[in-house]
Amino acid sequence: MMGLALTGSAENWPQWRGPFFNGTTSETNLPVQWSTTENVAWVAPLPGKSGATPVIWGDSVFVPSPDAQKNILLFCLNRLHGEVKWQKVVGTGDIQAGKNNMASPSAVTDGKRVIVLCGLGEMKAFDFSGREVWSVNLAQHYGKFANMWLYGASPLLLGNRLYVAVLQRNPPPYAHAQDDKPDRESFLLCLDPETGRELWRHLRKTDAEGESMESYATPYPYASDRGTEIVLMGADYVTAHRPETGEEIWRCGSLNPRRQQAYRIITSPTSSPGFIYVAMPKRNPLYAIREGGKGSVPESQIAWTMPEFAPDVCTPLYYRGKLFVLDGDRQMLTCLDPKTGEKKWQGNLGVREVFSASPTGADGKIYCFSERGTAVVLAAGDEFKILSTISMGEEPSMSSIAVAQGQLFIRTAKNIYCIGKSR
Repeated sequence: MMGLALTGSAENWPQWRGPFFNGTTSETNLPVQWSTTENVAWVAPLPGKSGATPVIWGDSVFVPSPDAQKNILLFCLNRLHGEVKWQKVVGTGDIQAGKNNMASPSAVTDGKRVIVLCGLGEMKAFDFSGREVWSVNLAQHYGKFANMWLYGASPLLLGNRLYVAVLQRNPPPYAHAQDDKPDRESFLLCLDPETGRELWRHLRKTDAEGESMESYATPYPYASDRGTEIVLMGADYVTAHRPETGEEIWRCGSLNPRRQQAYRIITSPTSSPGFIYVAMPKRNPLYAIREGGKGSVPESQIAWTMPEFAPDVCTPLYYRGKLFVLDGDRQMLTCLDPKTGEKKWQGNLGVREVFSASPTGADGKIYCFSERGTAVVLAAGDEFKILSTISMGEEPSMSSIAVAQGQLFIRTAKNIYCIGKSR
């Protein structure tokens, strides 16, 4: 069942995938048409590009960004007018690899504090006035993150626990991962969000090799009939863990049948009632896994697969009883029956641009955003229907569209736009 949400957060966007952890919101009366000047409540410049999605609570918008001095900053903007309330340094020493930099993870907030992790391993919590509450350096404790394209997973804040997944390569062959620790462990870490104190750390074992050990996927909370499970995707396995202890409940393998060594995972898991969806990389299938597994689950636990037009980067979207899958490299959006995998419709977004941002579901619409800064808005109905196509430019844009308080929050490489009526 899908019932997880943060209390009182239905009109906020507190994490990378929003109040329900799946890229959807209950917000209504959202805009369909806009430009960089029309239907814009405000626009605020940012000093650098990042794939981090804005998170919003009440009248505060939080977004990390690198600056020209290679600092990783956390900005708090006023949601009503867009001015900077405060900015804080999270870490120093930004680098870039491919499309990523050290400001890629999105922040998380519970309305009391905002917590941000950067790819340098620095993790800090601030209250809404900008006062630092606590600071932890994960790289000092466990070694610098060993991901080829830099660390990119966002933290998961669930109740009174903060989860961080680090699925990385061992031994670390990358220059940015070198330190006095010769080996790396992959793990799921649980912290106290009030103090930053470690509650537990569960080692995530794998027999994957090479780059296949690496994952950029954010932990996902799945609410099953037997309780909440924290689902991790990467290193050739899907695993589910007890939120109280990190103990592994089940794992599903057979996802890299040819034992490829460049099988890194970017997409995060998502779910519908009874099923968990995971997308394999580089034009390999999407799998629907039945809930209720225990131990090493057999292949029979896989209900169905989607062999074509599965995503390499974009996390699938479960919205209004349908599963929407965006192949961002081929600009193809597919609507599936989430129980059977039956294709309801499929259509091309109509722009020859790469989409790396994950789709957002809101107000009966699906919002997609390309790397070149083109928004495509579609109807989340029973047929393929494009409602609008809006070119904003300011590439490269990697961030998903966030929704809160009746407004859209769109991050480009240069600015953050608040789209909709001023409130």
